[in-house]
Amino acid sequence: MTTDRKNLVTDTKLYIVDAIHGVGDVASAIVDAVSSTLVHTLKGTRATGTEFLGLVFDTVTGTVHGVAEVGGSVEGAARSIMVGTMRGAKQVSKAGVEAVSVSASALVKGASEVGGNVAVTAKGAIEGAIDVARDLGVSAEEAASAAANGALRAAGTIGSGAVDQVRHVLTKTINGVKVVVREPFRSDDDNRSGDEKSARV
Repeated sequence: MTTDRKNLVTDTKLYIVDAIHGVGDVASAIVDAVSSTLVHTLKGTRATGTEFLGLVFDTVTGTVHGVAEVGGSVEGAARSIMVGTMRGAKQVSKAGVEAVSVSASALVKGASEVGGNVAVTAKGAIEGAIDVARDLGVSAEEAASAAANGALRAAGTIGSGAVDQVRHVLTKTINGVKVVVREPFRSDDDNRSGDEKSARV
């Protein structure tokens, strides 16, 4: 089954808008909405590997745009989006650090597209990754590192200013976890850059 990724971004955006519009507890609504959207999307495919990660990226992108459309704070929602994404992915697949990294990348790229603060969004993505680390069977440090690498990859596609902002966040301890970027960052190392560009609304 082929999935129209352009439509997935738009459909996710509309679903998120409906799910969180007028809701009191926006954070919980986002977690539930993202999780159910991803479960629905992935159950309709046999996606693995790069295709699976592409669907995760598009779902997160659509969610970011949906949050922005209802006037929500993308930065404030980043943690909930990460948690919801990983919960949904884990229900239908062996979600791991690659999915964490791709989700963080989509969050930062999406924040840039809607005028959000990429550094604060990256921090929220890492916080969310730490929250779900145990569920994914990895350490908090591993999850944080994966999210940090994804955030830096996305920042590299935005510009040097974004890279500097995100790097500054990574110099600090987040939720008691020291973030370690294990691989030297170069924006041209990202094999998914083409997919990420195609995911834009």
